Amino acid sequence: MQALSDYLFQDGDMMRQTLSIRQEFEALAIDYWHEVDSNWGENAHEFYTEDATFTTSMKTRRGQMQIQEFYRSRRQRGARVSLHIVQNFRAEAISDNRARCNYIMSLYAADGEPVLPSRPPIMIAAVTETLVRQPDQSWRYSERTLTALFRDETPTTG
Repeated sequence: MQALSDYLFQDGDMMRQTLSIRQEFEALAIDYWHEVDSNWGENAHEFYTEDATFTTSMKTRRGQMQIQEFYRSRRQRGARVSLHIVQNFRAEAISDNRARCNYIMSLYAADGEPVLPSRPPIMIAAVTETLVRQPDQSWRYSERTLTALFRDETPTTG
């Protein structure tokens, strides 16, 4: 097994390997937000480690159970449309089995059924994530923090 640091800092093919691992992390983030937007986050907790922390602009949730409960309560609010857009993605190695990702997330969301009136994003946030490689070589989030940079008056569910 090649170490993550080898992928990110190796001479020669460094750029191709760095892009490959970054794309893997970016795809994971996109898959996560797609799960939230298209499936109410029903399986979102499975993207996290058992003891993960998920901090939104409103609250910190600890562990898969609290994260799962957050998404269940979000669905119980009623009809809502959301789109989480990931931009300016960056990844860096912390160790062979840990990495940190940063990106900008734009949130378009409103209560109700589509088609809803078009508006700018209700929030633009800086997102920081820590990923941990699992024994099966998959990656899970041990930490995700959303820091609101811009917001309008539309309430978020976080």
